[in-house]
Amino acid sequence: MAILRAARERGHSDLGWLNSAHTFSFSDYYDPRYMGFGPLRVINDDHVAPGAGFGTHGHRDMEIISYVLEGALAHRDSLGNGSVIRPGDVQRMSAGTGIQHSEFNHSQTDPVHFLQIWVIPDRTGYAPGYAQKYFGAAEKRGRLCLVASRDGRDGSVSLHQDADVYAALLDGDEAVEFELRRGRRIWIQIARGAVQVNDQRLDEGDGLALDEPGVVCLDGARAAEVLLFDLTDHWPAA
Repeated sequence: MAILRAARERGHSDLGWLNSAHTFSFSDYYDPRYMGFGPLRVINDDHVAPGAGFGTHGHRDMEIISYVLEGALAHRDSLGNGSVIRPGDVQRMSAGTGIQHSEFNHSQTDPVHFLQIWVIPDRTGYAPGYAQKYFGAAEKRGRLCLVASRDGRDGSVSLHQDADVYAALLDGDEAVEFELRRGRRIWIQIARGAVQVNDQRLDEGDGLALDEPGVVCLDGARAAEVLLFDLTDHWPAA
């Protein structure tokens, strides 16, 4: 079964310095129909004003991925990490038993646009951790590039969950196929542009849930940047 989560139907918050669209329930936005998809708990589409950001705050027992689309995001955390995340970078912060961090727009003149993604780990109590890796446009052009996985294979950042995250850049005649295996489910998020998924048109901000085994085809793209989440269907974990 395919379920469309249209961009226009997402939750929305506007704090002046932060304009955010929520694919799933988050903060003051609550919709019992959209509490996540398997272990995928949050996809926030965030625009942060120049010089503004999220002050120091804490998390526990969550795998948090930042995926920057435009601009630059400055990160600091209680593990001593300090970095700037730019387009092509994938940051993974494992909150584990507890971590404090801040995320600010690195620029005083330009906004930053990024996706904030939360994945629930397969158990509680992991040690906090941090990783950041760069995936160039050539690695994603016309193909699904693995950017996060449980085992960190193929140069991806590791996650404490049975989940693979792929990124692709597609345009014109470029097309990719993905086999949805039995016992898995996938979520496709259109970060920008537009693409067809099994002949269903998806535009920027749209998400699509799929849980029936078979080949998933992404084609007919227009300047698309796509994230595909391949997730365990055995959720919650026993």
